[in-house]
Amino acid sequence: MRTYLEFAIKKFQNKMAYRLEFFMGIINTIITIVVYLCIYKALYEGRAEVDGISYAMTATSFVISLGLSNAFWFDEWFIENRVKTGAISNELLKPVNFVFRLLWENIGEGLYRLIFNFIPAVIFACFYTDICAPSSIGNLLVMFVSVALGYLILWSISFIMQVLSFWLFSVWGLVTIKNVVVNILSGTFLPLWFMPNIVKKIIVFTPFESIYFTPIRIYLGEITGMDILPKLALQLMWIGILGIVASVLWSKGVKKLVVQGG
Repeated sequence: MRTYLEFAIKKFQNKMAYRLEFFMGIINTIITIVVYLCIYKALYEGRAEVDGISYAMTATSFVISLGLSNAFWFDEWFIENRVKTGAISNELLKPVNFVFRLLWENIGEGLYRLIFNFIPAVIFACFYTDICAPSSIGNLLVMFVSVALGYLILWSISFIMQVLSFWLFSVWGLVTIKNVVVNILSGTFLPLWFMPNIVKKIIVFTPFESIYFTPIRIYLGEITGMDILPKLALQLMWIGILGIVASVLWSKGVKKLVVQGG
């Protein structure tokens, strides 16, 4: 475990070396927040609520989901590039588990983005518009657990896309489609409260709601008490399902690579 933690620390330290990227990341996030909040404010047209959802709740949902989407960033072409160059064979020979190493490196970069991109943007948003405070300290703490589970869900989906590089020449198209689907069905830019009923019924059978919207609802107090447990269990279920799919594909992909190399 200590070895993989070192991978995360090194990745975090490497990102800190790029100061221009640090400032540009903050500026990009702030501009995105301002633009979308102006759109939401125009849509509310001075009304206190729309379908029972206040502007402050919408703004809070957007700011949190945007921040988490920045932190939940992965190099989606990491495996593809190494498969194309043949460097994947050297990676597999290293005395560490490749999958865990990739996960912890992504966690290290995610923490960097969370601390140095998201938190400054949230501070700005608090002065710029109305942001809801957490419904309770308990819900805030549980939200952090839900965020970690949501991260693992999205990471598993991303890893599955990357592993398909063993069979496809390029996964760019699939990754692009995946990103669009995730942004729409996870409520990144449009909170799921405002989705048509038929779309909500579809989302229930997908892991996307569990990525961002479940932690947000816990933060806002829409899910409290014992009602939180089924939502966390659902997140764990999706991690298990996606983890099994990822493990099977990875095992088959590595064997395919060995056959081609032989």
